[in-house]
Amino acid sequence: MDYIPLSKIKEEAFKDPKLKAEYDRLEPEYAEIEAMIVKRIEKKVTQKALAEKLHTKQSAISRLESGLYNPSLEFLKRVARALGYKFKFTLEPV
Repeated sequence: MDYIPLSKIKEEAFKDPKLKAEYDRLEPEYAEIEAMIVKRIEKKVTQKALAEKLHTKQSAISRLESGLYNPSLEFLKRVARALGYKFKFTLEPV
């Protein structure tokens, strides 16, 4: 099976304007999730260790990182603090 770069897959998929619009709508949310995952990995913290620090279950961290969970702002702030960061929420023009 030949390797197809993600950029080529996106290029083809984005020919559908509805799919592209939905991707654009969700992109900021997933970018924040990705940033949290990257910070957790950079700090060499497992999901389990982060969960213990937050007095929650590993499955809660897994749901957050999968994008299947709609966390409260307070939970996001707690995760950021547990990783040694400050969560910053900003509004930007569309």
